[in-house]
Amino acid sequence: MAGDFLPAAELTASGRPVLKSGEVECSLLSAVDLLSEELPTFPHLKSGLVILTTHRLLWLPPETGTHTKSSCFVPLSAIQHIFSAKKSIKSMFHSPRIRFQVSTTSDGKVTERGGLKSAVITLIVRGKTDPDSFLGKLWDAWRGRAWEASGSESGSQSGDGEGSTSGSLALRPPVVGVAGILRKEQEMWESTDKSLQDAFQDLNALMSKAKEMVMLAEKMRLKLLSGSNNQTSGTNDDEMGTKEEMHDWLLSVGIVSPVTKESAGALYHQQLSRQLADFVKIPLERAGGMINLIDIYCLFNRARGTELISPDDLLQACSLWEKFDVSVMLRKFDSGVMVIQSKSHSDDEVFTRIRSLVMKPEALQNGVSASDAAMTLGVAPAMAKEYLLAAEGKGLLCRDVSPDGFRFYINLFLELNPEDIYLVRDHSRYSTWIRAVSSS
Repeated sequence: MAGDFLPAAELTASGRPVLKSGEVECSLLSAVDLLSEELPTFPHLKSGLVILTTHRLLWLPPETGTHTKSSCFVPLSAIQHIFSAKKSIKSMFHSPRIRFQVSTTSDGKVTERGGLKSAVITLIVRGKTDPDSFLGKLWDAWRGRAWEASGSESGSQSGDGEGSTSGSLALRPPVVGVAGILRKEQEMWESTDKSLQDAFQDLNALMSKAKEMVMLAEKMRLKLLSGSNNQTSGTNDDEMGTKEEMHDWLLSVGIVSPVTKESAGALYHQQLSRQLADFVKIPLERAGGMINLIDIYCLFNRARGTELISPDDLLQACSLWEKFDVSVMLRKFDSGVMVIQSKSHSDDEVFTRIRSLVMKPEALQNGVSASDAAMTLGVAPAMAKEYLLAAEGKGLLCRDVSPDGFRFYINLFLELNPEDIYLVRDHSRYSTWIRAVSSS
């Protein structure tokens, strides 16, 4: 098994890798074999997807169902040497190979903490991609040593609470009581405000600061999450509501490592589809299980920062969900309006709320419009109109078209007796409608 030699990679529900703090995707290769010719017991991983990040080299199996079982990665910090590609007559007749040496333990497991032995791992590229470009990006990521910057940052944060306090105590009074907490929060917000002012000086500064802003938002989100878990008692509803609003806002600030055509290449729409499936979960929960495609386009592009996508890219990414085992789907109404819907969402629940709305005395007399349904359902008027038309198609409602627009009424024709249209059954919708009209 690969887990005996390589660390397991954590994936999202759509099969995308869960990135670490500060980790960014660099390049992708499809149809890649991973093996070690020096270790006879090392498994031969065939035809997988290789994702290069600033911290790791991930290998994902081609089958979606086995992603969580056999996904693994090689830490770039464990690589000791990267071999240059050999150009020879023999290399022209077999698949390109990328070879690098990693540190291992005595039993052959790859480790990044000074292993006693070493082994050579080989990537065999069988897809129609550019292995030379990937090798160059692997060199750049390995030489960049971004994992050291992440480690030093976390170490400095932990040191601020312990070792560095002795020096700061001599310069300023200790942080105690409410005044001390407020002063510390004020200093943090002043630092954040300065960073925002620097970022918005011009477009170039904004693009260079984009990654820093996203990482700052991620840290603030994690702080809010930890605070809500540790201090659930003793907080009022207003404070909890403010934290939830701040949490939702921070979630939409940005995606740390958006999928781009440069990094994904031919797999761009496939990986974009998986990343989009992970992104839409929170907006769908807030919207009740269904959201307009235009709204998602705006939210997703805002989260991607400067890496904007076109409407065609978004539509193609949504269309690929049929091939993946994800929890969302693209739905098209009869009118042509397209929405993103959770697979667990049911129209019956919406129809029940619409039925309760149209059975109110005022609605029995005057009907309901798309705006009335939008207020009840908590959706946009365009979406509410689609729900009303769908309810009409089910026979629940009847439509009245006038110069003022569409008005929808409860369908009473199903309860009329063709042999005696004046027959009114007790406790029926027809009798309720008669009482409502008579009282007006």
